[in-house]
Amino acid sequence: MSAQNAPPGTDPPVIRIVIAEDQAVVRRGAVLLLSMEPDMEVVGQASNGVEAVDLARLMHPDVVLMDLHMPVKGGVAATREITQALPGTQVLVLTTLDDDETVFEAVRAGAHAYLLKDAAEDELLETIRALRRGESRLTPQIARKVMDQFSRLARTTAARAVAEPVVAPAPAGRQPEYAPSLHGAAFVAEALNDKEQRILELIAEGMSNRQIANALFLAEGTVKNYVSRIMDKLHANTRTELAIMSRKQP
Repeated sequence: MSAQNAPPGTDPPVIRIVIAEDQAVVRRGAVLLLSMEPDMEVVGQASNGVEAVDLARLMHPDVVLMDLHMPVKGGVAATREITQALPGTQVLVLTTLDDDETVFEAVRAGAHAYLLKDAAEDELLETIRALRRGESRLTPQIARKVMDQFSRLARTTAARAVAEPVVAPAPAGRQPEYAPSLHGAAFVAEALNDKEQRILELIAEGMSNRQIANALFLAEGTVKNYVSRIMDKLHANTRTELAIMSRKQP
């Protein structure tokens, strides 16, 4: 049962967290901070990416705090494995790395939030709670880096499409649009209808499916179906990618 679905008058279940961090001092500090919160519980600690994946599979946490620069298996690879195997687990990247390529790869791997280690404690705690509510969080600085990467890939893809057009069927009445993929190959992105565009805008505002349903007077299951359809059309892997893509919409 999620926090927003808890019966009235009852405390929501605690947020179960795994911390993946190779520096013992930093890891212990995070454990101390989170353990002081009544709605959070640290259920596991990992010092490398392999341990992070194994712990996540064993404990099924709500949130994994993931450092990217770790031995044995890096944080991006660990994030990809966790998000693919455990759709209900949210990955919050917490790292010192903020170069464009690293940020982009982490988001493409499925990270739902990205914070630098100099973030305020309150910001970290609020981001964890936001993830539990089904929201995605990126600071404006990080979102800009990912948008820039999407733009660079789009320009590369467009140039390739001119040189070697990709022939693909488009839905009746719509023109195909080229969009970037992780490997730089061109694919066809379908245009969104008005309802899908509005839902994409609300995703970009950080709303969960339940909040979107309340705002648009729809059933939560209907919103979930819309979100899946939007992700298919835009070839996005996560809600975080959708939020970033929405900022590129005209």
